[in-house]
Amino acid sequence: MSESPFTDLDRPPLSQAALSRALVRPGGLWSGVTVVDRAGSTNADLAERARAGEGEGAVLIAEAQFAGRGRLGRAWTAPPRSGLTFSVLLRPEVPVARQGWLPLLFGVAAASAVRRVAEIDVRLKWPNDLLVGERKLAGILAERAEDGAVVVGMGLNVSLRPDELPVDTATSIAIEHDGKAKNGRPAAGDERHSLDERARATDRDPLIRAILREIESHYREWQSADGDADACGLRAAYQASSATIGREVRVELPGGRFLTGVAAGVDASGHLQVGDRTLNAGDVVHLRPSSQH
Repeated sequence: MSESPFTDLDRPPLSQAALSRALVRPGGLWSGVTVVDRAGSTNADLAERARAGEGEGAVLIAEAQFAGRGRLGRAWTAPPRSGLTFSVLLRPEVPVARQGWLPLLFGVAAASAVRRVAEIDVRLKWPNDLLVGERKLAGILAERAEDGAVVVGMGLNVSLRPDELPVDTATSIAIEHDGKAKNGRPAAGDERHSLDERARATDRDPLIRAILREIESHYREWQSADGDADACGLRAAYQASSATIGREVRVELPGGRFLTGVAAGVDASGHLQVGDRTLNAGDVVHLRPSSQH
């Protein structure tokens, strides 16, 4: 017997009807919002719909995901309704060489929305992670489907508690707000305000609305510029939000190789520039400044 979505009152279910009314409109990007209780992988399920002819703008949100995947085949799991696990189907009409910007565009949009709604300082780790400090808040995975479709998925930790984190280098919006309240040491009588602020920050409904609206805005501008990340301001926005650029990094490459150097920026294709090398893939580790070794 499946668990009632109202068992954990701190984690209410999302309303498909309410999200559809808020996000689906004539002339808009989002053509339909589907919320399911469980999914193996929202990316895989939406890619299957793309192969069956689904149009651009479909959004699939899973309250729980049991076969989620991150980069390099890593598993992505979280308790039901503790985060936002969703994928979108896009059919970009820009040159394929410029479509590598999609996961970075997604990151810029999501970081902007989370900063505004949750009021925490979110930064981007190349190519596809959202960080608070050095802890991972969210991951993004873009995959190409058939007939020019691209599915982009995201897993964002919202209300996870410390004992629920998959790894000790992860975090959640709730944990970050608890940390702010603790460090700020609210005065007597301010505790209720801190709890109200935390509840607002971890309400998934306004979060997903804000993220999808930001994605639509950035995607429209990028498409209008034919995928030119400089012309639409995407490269500048990405670099301004980056936690990687300017840092000494170690990039783990295929075949057990690695490269160490300072991340100087991203090029016009969204590739990371490290020293005199330009990388289109790799697992980045932020290194401490040499003065801290």
